[in-house]
Amino acid sequence: MAVPGSGRTFTVSVISPERKLFEGQATFVVVPAFDGELGILYGHAPLMALLGKGALRVETTAGTRRFRVSGGFVQVVDNEVSIASEQAEEA
Repeated sequence: MAVPGSGRTFTVSVISPERKLFEGQATFVVVPAFDGELGILYGHAPLMALLGKGALRVETTAGTRRFRVSGGFVQVVDNEVSIASEQAEEA
């Protein structure tokens, strides 16, 4: 059985106060939300959530990008995921 949204891409941006760390297409994203990990696929319902501290994983067709984030928020709307973190760096 196929996973809903699997293989389809959506736009992701990861920003910190200092710079944009990533902007591109992804097939899956895992964010450390304030109350636990949150997985995002193509077609995810609109959402806003607070970020906690931990590992952010962005799966692309070219491989996996990993970041360490702390604080901020994630927004999902119309297959666009915006992750704005108070502190972020590539892991």
